[in-house]
Amino acid sequence: MTDVALVVPCFNEAERLDDGALLRLVDGDPGVHLILVDDGSEDATASRLLALSRARPRRIAAISLARNGGKAEAVRQGLLRALREPVELFGYFDADLSTPIPELIRLIETIRQTDAAVVMGSRLLRLGSTIQRNPIRHYLGRIFASAASLLLQVRVYDTQCGAKLFRRTPAFEAALEERFLSLWAFDVELLGRLLVGGKAAPGLELGRFLEVPLVEWRDVAGSKLKVRAMTRTARDLVAIGLDLRRRRRDRGDG
Repeated sequence: MTDVALVVPCFNEAERLDDGALLRLVDGDPGVHLILVDDGSEDATASRLLALSRARPRRIAAISLARNGGKAEAVRQGLLRALREPVELFGYFDADLSTPIPELIRLIETIRQTDAAVVMGSRLLRLGSTIQRNPIRHYLGRIFASAASLLLQVRVYDTQCGAKLFRRTPAFEAALEERFLSLWAFDVELLGRLLVGGKAAPGLELGRFLEVPLVEWRDVAGSKLKVRAMTRTARDLVAIGLDLRRRRRDRGDG
């Protein structure tokens, strides 16, 4: 069974953190390891994460960032920590478990059983699924996804679902070397870096990316990403586009 290290970014999550669910995740799969990242929380999040790591010291690690740097940097720091371990699979998901544990397990099994380098949960509304999203957030998300597809030059339905898995590749390691430009649209940035590559490593072939439609997903009350912030992230796409252009130029594509 291939081990997988999953990063969980946390900022002021003391009231929403489901300790039992996280313990069930690691107890149910001996190959799953968690890296819980406290992003400079102002509540009891840090102590909650430390208690979890003490409950399963070989399977759960807790790290605390000195100050709040945003979800993007919390995820990046967690993944950099994970890369120091002898693990081949990595990922991250939201602390509110908007993507439920059974869906995370399904995504893990998908990347284990395929040669995909990237497996992404996709909140595709369809018969037979239970995808509960705020209507405004949903339609703003569809506009954002369309813009992201144009920027990435690939057809992708959902870049912003908080559950993603990756295989250790030179492209993945290189993609994490620099801080992300965007606090919330970093998923697009990361996918772009993996697709484009750079001087240090070539990009991944499009066939190594896989979107998996989720059966269940729900908006959880207390999300840090508000509708107003969602509209601001659209401006980040311009900066991301310029950065990807630079990376293509560095790679020699002009």
